[in-house]
Amino acid sequence: MDFRLQEYSTATGAHRFARPPAWHNENLFRCGLQTMVISHDRLAHWAVVYATAWLPRRPRVAARFRMMARQRRHMLRRGQVVMIRHPKTGSTWLRTLLTQLYHHRDGISPKRVFAADELARQKKGLPRWVISNGYYSLERLILDAYRNDDPLVSGKKTILLARHPGDIAVSWHRQYQKRTKRFKRELIEADVCRNLDIDLRQLDRWDFIRRDELGLPAILRYYNDWAEVLDGRQDSLIVRYEDLRNDTETTLRRISALLGEEFDDAHYRKAIEFGSVDNMRELERSGYFQNASLRLRDANDPDALKVRRARVGGFRADLTGEQADWVEQQVREHSHPALGYR
Repeated sequence: MDFRLQEYSTATGAHRFARPPAWHNENLFRCGLQTMVISHDRLAHWAVVYATAWLPRRPRVAARFRMMARQRRHMLRRGQVVMIRHPKTGSTWLRTLLTQLYHHRDGISPKRVFAADELARQKKGLPRWVISNGYYSLERLILDAYRNDDPLVSGKKTILLARHPGDIAVSWHRQYQKRTKRFKRELIEADVCRNLDIDLRQLDRWDFIRRDELGLPAILRYYNDWAEVLDGRQDSLIVRYEDLRNDTETTLRRISALLGEEFDDAHYRKAIEFGSVDNMRELERSGYFQNASLRLRDANDPDALKVRRARVGGFRADLTGEQADWVEQQVREHSHPALGYR
């Protein structure tokens, strides 16, 4: 019997087998039930995705927006820490480092990088996290809550994970082409590309970067909105990918201080060693993690790797000198000063 869930294809008019979510994969049988970490928040998320898969596109997207927004409000109500990030800002790496810190101090599983309530479900007293998805309902809901001083976000610790917008834009183009799931693309494009007349996946890198909907202009607006909202809040912290890369331990200690957590020096050392780029690549290739986002998609395509170059300022190597200068000019002229990229 094939336990894979089916998803309706509007292109072919037929059901196709979809890749199972993180809580339903071969690791369940390979490493045993006792090592699996099941997130109720992620179960609820995937239940919406698969329960609506059979609908035609327009009602499917509308239903997912509505149901996921309800879920996100529920998650916000229970969560203690909110992480705001755009795709390709190093969120998976940061969460891997934090997972390792909790693993060495509290004994939680190192194979499941937390994305929601996994820490709290493994040990009472550990924080529930709400991790943003960059675009669509969750992001707008949280931003509006902060702008309106909604009690829903009162007392939440908030981390804004930033990265140079040029590096985000180049990596985001690859992510959108190679790794972004179809249901996420539908939600994103329905939300920010309502009158889209082209397939964004077919755009070359430079055309994608210049697109107002998802390219550099959108990334700058996204981070400016959040920098403005969080400016001056004592319960928030802007964490730059560049700082995390250049001085990982100091940046982790800043995050720990915001969270009110204390870890030993040895915990930081072991977490940083585990989170090295070479080790993360090897773990991705070996199928070490339970997370679907850290699965190896195509061993023959280096651009399909989740862990790629992890370089600061690497966007210049992917663009011409004139293109890179334009990106730098846009960032200098339009990014919020609190982000530190001017």
